Formats: sequence, C-alpha cells, structure tokens
Amino acid sequence: MFFVAGAKNSGGGGGARGNERGSFYKKFREVDLLDKKNTETALKPGEDRAILLGLGMILSSVMMYFVLGITTLRSYADSVWTEEGVCLVLNSTVTTNMNCSYSCGSDCWRVSKYPCLQVYVSINSTGRVSRLFHNEETQDASTECFYVPRCQRDSLAMHSMIINISERLKVNQQVPCFHDPLELQDAVLLTRLYDNSVVFHSLLWPSCMLTGGAMIILMVKLTQYLSRLCDEIGKIKK
Repeated sequence: MFFVAGAKNSGGGGGARGNERGSFYKKFREVDLLDKKNTETALKPGEDRAILLGLGMILSSVMMYFVLGITTLRSYADSVWTEEGVCLVLNSTVTTNMNCSYSCGSDCWRVSKYPCLQVYVSINSTGRVSRLFHNEETQDASTECFYVPRCQRDSLAMHSMIINISERLKVNQQVPCFHDPLELQDAVLLTRLYDNSVVFHSLLWPSCMLTGGAMIILMVKLTQYLSRLCDEIGKIKK
C-alpha cells in the first residue's frame, strides 16, 4: 500500500512539474511574440520615413532635371559653336569707346564708357577669317566687341582690363576656339558657357540624388521582403 501510494504521489509530482514547464515555455513564447510585435511596430515608422525620404530625393532630382533642361541643356543643344579648333590672331585693336550704364542706387543709373576691342582670327581648319568673341553672352550683347566688361563707375579700370586682354592676345597668337562647322555663324568663340564638362557637372548632382533615393527605397523593400521570408520559413519549421 505504501509503495502504491508513493508511486501515485510521484506520478502526480511529475505531472505538476510538466505543467509548470509547459506554462514557462508558453509565457516565454508570449514574451517573444510580444517583443517581435513591438520591434515590428517600432520599425514601421522608420521604414515609412525612409521611403518618404527616398521619394523626396527622387522628386527633387526630377525637378532639377526639369530646370536644367530648360536652361543649361537647352542652351547647350541650341549652340552652333560645336567644332573646336585653333585660331590664329590676325588683329587685336581697340577701336572706339562704348557706353554702358551701372546702378548707383535705387532707380538710379549712370553712364560709363569702356573700350571696344575687336579681334580677328583665322581658323586653321578652314582658313576663313572671322571675328572672335569671348563667349555666347558677349556675342549676344555686342556684335563688334570681343569682351563686354561689367559696367562700373571707374572707366579707367575697365580700360586697363581691355588693354591687358589685347596684349595677351598679341603675345599668344594661337588660341583654342570654337566655330560653326556649317558656317552659318561667322563669329568664333574663345570659350563656351555650356560645354561638355559644364553639362556633365550640372547633371552629376541630380543623378546622384536620383540614384540615392532609388537605393533607399530598394533597400527598405528588400528588408521588408527578407523579413516576410524569414517569418514564412519560421512557420514552416514549426
């Protein structure tokens, strides 16, 4: 009788320990699920902010592309001075004084003068003689002068600047220049405002911003996909 009672009591104790162990694992599982849920809840706003950041970067880059398209790229595409060559300076002479106006305050303008430098060159690749201008803006501002300085009160400073340019052109008689290969424009440019390097550097930053925004969104989506994949694998193993 004693042994039978002892066996019963022993069996009852094992069942209690088993229930306690099961209850412990159940509580541990609940805590694990709660921590996982809290982690997912905490990650959700961060993922949303990252996606919004990526979309904002992409939108900003598109706007920059639009602005560059109607300014830099349009000027680059419309330019006819696409052929680069070497020009031989034939004549560099100050001909006359040109009037210009400068601001002296609110609604106040005064007149100053600068010397007009005319430069004629011979294009080695074609042999034709043309008038040389500093860039596209100078060619649009004046049909005669090589360089149009910023108008200022001190006309002697502008005169000294133009004379210095003239002396440099006389010393360096062979200069790189840009001309129209179709010869629709008689003018020749010393430099271009919008050349290949300017266009490249203009498009570099919006391209980097576009790539960065796309990479941020891609990484967030990849993280979400891997997280769902891990959950599915965990469910299969159970």
